Amino acid sequence: MNRKAIRYVTSSTAAAAGSFTTAATTVAAAALAASIILSPAAQASVRLDGVQADLARAVQLNQVTPEQAAKFEAKLADRIRGEA
Repeated sequence: MNRKAIRYVTSSTAAAAGSFTTAATTVAAAALAASIILSPAAQASVRLDGVQADLARAVQLNQVTPEQAAKFEAKLADRIRGEA
């Protein structure tokens, strides 16, 4: 094969592989987005349990004070309960 033919085959193969990778990535992203959108929202009590656990950990790590955690938890609890 001459050099032009080899270059053409190489570049078109690379382009096709890139297009396939892009298409596969797009499909995977769409599937993930659909699963997030269509999944049921967690119960308010489950969400509040998670918030409490996260804030307790933040207090343990001295990232927030217990008072800050309590205020933030109260704000989030109001919002979460309002959505339910």
